[in-house]
Amino acid sequence: MLSQEEKQRYDRQMMIPGFGEAGQEKLKKARVVIAGGGGLGSPIALYLAAAGVGTIRIIDNDRVELSNLNRQILHWEKDIGSEKTFSAREKLTQLNNNINIDNVNTMIDETNGLSLVVGFDVIVDAMDNMATRYLLNQAAIATRTPFIHGAVSGLEGRAMTVIPGKSACIKCLYHAAPPKITFPVLGTTPAIIGAIEATEVIKYLTGIGTLLTNRLLIYDGLNMKFTELNVVRNTGCEHCGDKVMGKQ
Repeated sequence: MLSQEEKQRYDRQMMIPGFGEAGQEKLKKARVVIAGGGGLGSPIALYLAAAGVGTIRIIDNDRVELSNLNRQILHWEKDIGSEKTFSAREKLTQLNNNINIDNVNTMIDETNGLSLVVGFDVIVDAMDNMATRYLLNQAAIATRTPFIHGAVSGLEGRAMTVIPGKSACIKCLYHAAPPKITFPVLGTTPAIIGAIEATEVIKYLTGIGTLLTNRLLIYDGLNMKFTELNVVRNTGCEHCGDKVMGKQ
């Protein structure tokens, strides 16, 4: 049940056709894990917290640096040197004290990737490297948990939604991981892609709209245009192929 305060707080989004109080109650009960508390993780977490997602887990093992502040809007000058997950939790609870923020200060690797996401309704990609994305992709497929992918570089960004067993996964899209590098980024790029990812999460949880499944949405900020590419699920994919899915 929604309290009167919640009905007032979320009134404008509950006015959306198909959303209503039922949709808001779904958000209140939802558990979402965000992998990364930086450039992408900041807007994703802010908008999910503002929308009333009941439990948000943020996973990151970095500390705030001065060079983060052009894009990682959850972190401020006073937070330099602090754990990003602690800094994120502080801001998000000030934005919405009615939700639960679970900050996990750790690195995602082969030993813990699965355990960190078990029991959550959606996994959100806010990472900066493909190796960790592959781990999250596999964890999502193993647990049959929707996986919202996002990535940025400079003024370019992309997003795609993975529904395990039904749509292409990111291994179908990216066959091999590029080397990890320090890439340029304008702060508005992760803001746009992060907002798209948060929108996909909310749409999935409330059951409204059409998801970005089997479609890669590409944002070109330099020329201010969006392009959409169809992505076909690879039945022989080593992550989500027929043989792999048949074993689960």
